[in-house]
Amino acid sequence: MRVFVPYTDRDPKSRLAPALSESERREFSRAMLRDVLRAVREAGGAPELLVPDAPDSTLFEGSNAPDAVSVTVDERPLTPAVNDALDRLRERGESEVAVVMADLALATPTALRRLFGVGGDVAVAPGLGGGTNALVVRDPRFSVDYHGASDRDHRQIAARVGLSVETVDSMRLAVDIDEPSDLAEVLLHGRGEAREWLCDAGFVVDADGDGRVGVRRS
Repeated sequence: MRVFVPYTDRDPKSRLAPALSESERREFSRAMLRDVLRAVREAGGAPELLVPDAPDSTLFEGSNAPDAVSVTVDERPLTPAVNDALDRLRERGESEVAVVMADLALATPTALRRLFGVGGDVAVAPGLGGGTNALVVRDPRFSVDYHGASDRDHRQIAARVGLSVETVDSMRLAVDIDEPSDLAEVLLHGRGEAREWLCDAGFVVDADGDGRVGVRRS
């Protein structure tokens, strides 16, 4: 199965700015991307990077980088870029195509195999907060819309054209890394290069507070 992984090096993960400098955010984002690409490949998918700019060779330099990745360059916003990519693959005879976000630092091959194997015209792995972290499309009448509460919107799009939707309830696919508080999830549950990067940068779990577990930097 062809699996599109959208990614950008343009001011990556800006909401992590309170915890990481711009260069650190780029390094950490690349580590997460490589973890996702490796998980996709080990789950049996064929990853294809969807980027607004042609990547340099250092993007794939890391302990968790897969051997080879196809690249599609499209400078448009996420929704039209993904929809055009889906259309081109359908024209080439692909019966099912997946889209997996690049910041799913907890994703594992097992979690992705669940998504790839579930039935339905559309299979969705919702993200926390109403987003769509990963999906599989098996009908050409479906199109994506990543604005706002995209999980709800994707169900409505499918319903309008009579398509069935199956949901994969997975912690590892539901958690995308956007805020400094999300870094604790990577330290607690991550298994790849992104966790190693945080540890090397001096981040540790902070469980001394009265509320949610957080992180601190030594």
